Amino acid sequence: MVLSEKLDKSLFELINGDWHNNFFDYCLPLVRSPQLWIPLYLFLLIFVSINMKENKWWWILFFGILPVFTDFISSDLIKEHFYRLRPCNDPNMNDSVRFLLSYKPQSSSFTSSHATNHFALAAFFYFTLKKYFNKWGLLFFCWAFMICYAQVYVGVHYPFDVICGGIIGFSIGYGFARFFNLKFQQV
Repeated sequence: MVLSEKLDKSLFELINGDWHNNFFDYCLPLVRSPQLWIPLYLFLLIFVSINMKENKWWWILFFGILPVFTDFISSDLIKEHFYRLRPCNDPNMNDSVRFLLSYKPQSSSFTSSHATNHFALAAFFYFTLKKYFNKWGLLFFCWAFMICYAQVYVGVHYPFDVICGGIIGFSIGYGFARFFNLKFQQV
């Protein structure tokens, strides 16, 4: 086993096993659920509709296209070419994985689509709405990190899967935001 793979599995065992508590056992499976994200998305749509007069429809279009694009990159391109067994499905990890969901995803663990999608959205939100939220916009990255941490905590991803997904997502989200800002906000 390569050193980086040992480190990845050791960090997974810390997050999924050693660092567990009853509060996280209850909350973190919910954190990764789309029903929890809907209020944030609705708030942002309303916020943009009220505050971004001229280019709100372009922002909403970018907001809708971005997760479709990042999910395609993560799920259809990367996962199809770099298969990695998820910790919850790895027979060598059966004794050490605390699995906290009602179903076991069968797709590749690399990269985490949750991480790719949410870091892309966080970067897009932050860089396009920074003038409205100032430093509070950094909370978008806390939200994305919390979802990524939950992916490891519940047993469906290794840390390397969410780190790589987060880097890819951030890069794409930043690119979308940069294009939006240059084209529509003349920043």
